[in-house]
Amino acid sequence: MAERISTMHEKDMQKETSRQKVVGVIVMVLLYAFLITMALIVLFPFYWMINSSLKTLEEYRMSVPTFWPKQIMLTNYATAFQTASLGRLFLNTLYVGIVSTILSLVITILSAFAFARLEFKGKDLLFAGLLATMMIPGELFTITNYSTVTNLGWLNTYTVLIVPFLVSVFYIYLLRQNFMQIPNELYLAAKVDGTSDFKYLCKVMIPLSLPTLISITILKMMGAWNSYIWPRLVANDANHRMITNGLRNAFKETSGDVNYPVQMAAVAMVSAPLFLVFVFLRKYIMKGVSRSGIKG
Repeated sequence: MAERISTMHEKDMQKETSRQKVVGVIVMVLLYAFLITMALIVLFPFYWMINSSLKTLEEYRMSVPTFWPKQIMLTNYATAFQTASLGRLFLNTLYVGIVSTILSLVITILSAFAFARLEFKGKDLLFAGLLATMMIPGELFTITNYSTVTNLGWLNTYTVLIVPFLVSVFYIYLLRQNFMQIPNELYLAAKVDGTSDFKYLCKVMIPLSLPTLISITILKMMGAWNSYIWPRLVANDANHRMITNGLRNAFKETSGDVNYPVQMAAVAMVSAPLFLVFVFLRKYIMKGVSRSGIKG
């Protein structure tokens, strides 16, 4: 009798194990099917951009779209590079992005260190006030910023593209939270040894917070690369035009029509650097953000 009960119990266990395996397989299949579907939805616009950039204008205007060009027009990329003066646009954007990123990093590091380690009257109140400004949409500052830079005579200069956005409260908060995770005992021991604040910052805090600094650098460069409204308002001449607003009217023909395949080729070339940055450096962005905001 006991053997029969044991045998039935083993069969029930085997059935339950088999059922759990089947359910697990079904869940995994549905999960991967969902992820693949979402990936295709996300990647389809990029595919359509490249597909359109390789077509002739006549094929692009067909009433029934084709999912692969009948005639591959690689010359669209050369035409786009020459028509939009992409070389100049790339140089302008790189210059603004690199200079603004370096200066913004300096301001962010010094500010974060002050709020994380230094003691001064009103520090917490000042930091709370800075955080409160994050709730104000940036668009509200557009008119006042435009009036200010106009009075300063900065229109159509690199200065107007760099200076107004050097300070980012979000980056300061992000780095300050990362600095707060470094034990304060290290700072006190360094002060006992006679180490200056600046030396401690350079030798200890910056190396330990390198993933977060890399994330801030990448995000700042991407922000400069994607900036559109502000450069459109304040620096729209040919010598200071950024890559985003430089493509807006570059492909209009004399008839007023737009050569969309050539425009798509230009957009593909402009999007390629950001795509490569995301593919190869995404782990640094996620790692830097994940290490911040845990303590403090």
